[in-house]
Amino acid sequence: MDLIDDDPRAPGDNAHDFTVSDLAGAVKRTLEGEFGRIRVRGEVGRVVIARTGHMYFDLKDQNAVIAAVSWKGQVARMTIRPEEGMEVIATGRLTTYAPQSKYQLQVENVEPAGAGALMAMLEARKKALAAEGLFDAARKRPIPYLPQVIGVITSPSGAVIRDILHRLADRFPRRVIVWPVAVQGERCPAEVVRAIQGFNALEPGGPVPRPDVLIVARGGGSIEDLWGFNDEAVVRAAAASQIPLISAVGHETDTTLIDYASDLRAPTPTAAAELAVPVRADLMADVATLGARLHRAGSGGVQARDQRLRDLARALPRPEALLATPAQRFDRAADRFAGSLRALAQRKALDLGRAASGLRPGLLRDRLERRADQLARLAPRLAPALTTGTRRKAERLAATRLPHQLMRQRLDRLADRLASLDRMRQTLGWRETLARGFAVIRTPEGQALTSAAAARREAHVTIEMHDGTLDAAPLGAAPKPRRKPADPGPDQGSLF
Repeated sequence: MDLIDDDPRAPGDNAHDFTVSDLAGAVKRTLEGEFGRIRVRGEVGRVVIARTGHMYFDLKDQNAVIAAVSWKGQVARMTIRPEEGMEVIATGRLTTYAPQSKYQLQVENVEPAGAGALMAMLEARKKALAAEGLFDAARKRPIPYLPQVIGVITSPSGAVIRDILHRLADRFPRRVIVWPVAVQGERCPAEVVRAIQGFNALEPGGPVPRPDVLIVARGGGSIEDLWGFNDEAVVRAAAASQIPLISAVGHETDTTLIDYASDLRAPTPTAAAELAVPVRADLMADVATLGARLHRAGSGGVQARDQRLRDLARALPRPEALLATPAQRFDRAADRFAGSLRALAQRKALDLGRAASGLRPGLLRDRLERRADQLARLAPRLAPALTTGTRRKAERLAATRLPHQLMRQRLDRLADRLASLDRMRQTLGWRETLARGFAVIRTPEGQALTSAAAARREAHVTIEMHDGTLDAAPLGAAPKPRRKPADPGPDQGSLF
């Protein structure tokens, strides 16, 4: 038999009525109560950082997607920031976002899903940056041999800076400028980039000296601790640095991407200080060794050339032998010069006297008058045969009389010139020189002596003065037998 329900209300009509806000709050409380703190593993999808500093990203697998959000303070505390395609484990709590009726994961921390995933991401970033040429060896700059100023980018409170300063003081003390930065965590990449760019922005010769070399240093740690030096911005800043850069991040087995972009990689911060400067003691020893070698080489070269010069000098004749014959020839010529000049002047005076005797003005004037009279008598007879022009020339010639004043003036000029030459002879003559207090010392054979050494070799000498000669013997002179005067040879005549 069928039962018939006569109640007009539908089943469930007695349930409580919720408002939209009440329902959203109840769902929020249920989710946060059931999933208070969870860890979710997935692949990072799109990543968006708002202007407020909050980060929004997706976590997904092959079947589902969940929205995730990290507030600004949580993002700052993250050791590794999530990137698209990265497999991570996100730690947080599940909550809802009522305005859009969706649930989301509020993430407090993100860590890679195993070292393999982190290394895979690191390798992918390394290949992308290498393809741009940031790791090419051709763009790396040489490290200065002895920098004056060294810039160190590291934490000022760690042991790294003390190791670097101690090592520099031991090897070669240099001026060090430290730019303090965080060497791990969220602030590390941005501060390292600002430090590299800040050192490069310094002007040479400014109030803060511009370093000649930079050292980016950090102690050892896990891959997460060193992750800030794998940041793409840090790598690009190191590659763009105009100052040579040495990377010293971690221990010898640790490798970060800044090591590939730097100009030189050091296995440890202490090794970076050793690569930056040479050992001062070794450098001074090398300089001393090179100086000694230079001195020996110079002295040996001078000695070898001195010996060579002495060897060549033995093959050359003595200067006295080379000059003996020309000196003797000069002395003989000097002895004949005075007599030849005097004889020449006498001959010229006689020639002038003979020429002057025929140049009396009276004779010349009488001769001209006779010629003029003859021409005047012949002129009338030659007039018919001469042309008018010829006649005029003959008349002018007949009327011409050479004035005896012109001849007198010419003779006076010649007499003045002769007197001038005679005065010059009297001034420059060797006998006139003797009259001024000089003397000529000769050997008994008549040869002039020009040096004291030659005079001391003679037993007797003759001193010729302007008014006569004196016989003398030099003090300390060795007796020397008189020899027969040498044959002066044939007369060579006057030098003029």
